Amino acid sequence: MVLDALVIALSSAFSSCYTGSLTLGVVGQEDLLRPLLEQRGIVDKVTIVPASEVIGMCDSPSQALRRKKDSSMHVGARMVRDGYWDAFVSAGNTGALMAVSRLVLKTLPGIDRPAIASMIPAVNGGRTLMLDAGANSECTSEHLVQFAVMGSCYMQAAEGIEAPRVGLLNIGSEEIKGTDVIKLTSARLAESGLNYIGNVEGTDLFGDDVDVVVCDGFVGNVALKTMEGTARFLAQAMRAELTSGVVAKAGALLASSALRRFKDRVNPGKYNGAPLLGLNGIVVKSHGGADAESFSSAIAVACREVSENLTDRITESVQELMEA
Repeated sequence: MVLDALVIALSSAFSSCYTGSLTLGVVGQEDLLRPLLEQRGIVDKVTIVPASEVIGMCDSPSQALRRKKDSSMHVGARMVRDGYWDAFVSAGNTGALMAVSRLVLKTLPGIDRPAIASMIPAVNGGRTLMLDAGANSECTSEHLVQFAVMGSCYMQAAEGIEAPRVGLLNIGSEEIKGTDVIKLTSARLAESGLNYIGNVEGTDLFGDDVDVVVCDGFVGNVALKTMEGTARFLAQAMRAELTSGVVAKAGALLASSALRRFKDRVNPGKYNGAPLLGLNGIVVKSHGGADAESFSSAIAVACREVSENLTDRITESVQELMEA
């Protein structure tokens, strides 16, 4: 159950170093939340903010905006807007979360559309940030350039990379390939002052040649879901092969430590927490079926954004780009 996982993550957060001086709160139906917090012995440590309505996974963004203004998404976004909370983490309906957050918090100066950024595991223990991962199915070159600026700022803050390498997702690395929007975007990025390395392909997402991959939300979401499906297929296929016979089971036993490390490395929960970049406030999207470990990861992402003053950094970078 998602609520159980959330409460377990909140409980473990109090013993984690990333909480620091931050306080934790939860928004939703108090009659459901309070008993779970009491079971974990943290009811006096977590602020409960009531919200009477629930936005379902099948609700459209327009329904969420117009009819459910006392939902946890609306209330949580208002808590950030009004300065009560530093950040808001939600595992709810992605489209509704983006629509509500944009309505309540607005976008940063110079940003037309927020983008969902998704972290992807790469070779040699690295990470690649891809955006947009599903918020904007159609984008202009201006939008894609803004995504590149936001992604570069995020990787500077989150991964400590001084000059993140930015690539534009395309059907080939050659400059002549791609749509007119992609070609125009590539030309603009080359003059942007970012560390732009040119077009990259889908095979580069897990490599060590690029740090930020920019694309529209349609392409990004298809790529992300394909990766998730591939990871599940490989895990199931490996499990089937390693349990197919006595010899295979013996081999699996001998390689158990390596298999555990592999599982940890590709565990989606380790990379859970997709920031909604470009908002005038910090909002992080968690997977809808997140377990406690995944929620902890999403909370850590939000804490990192707060500590690194990410919204201010994005604002400054966009302003510099506009003045250049």
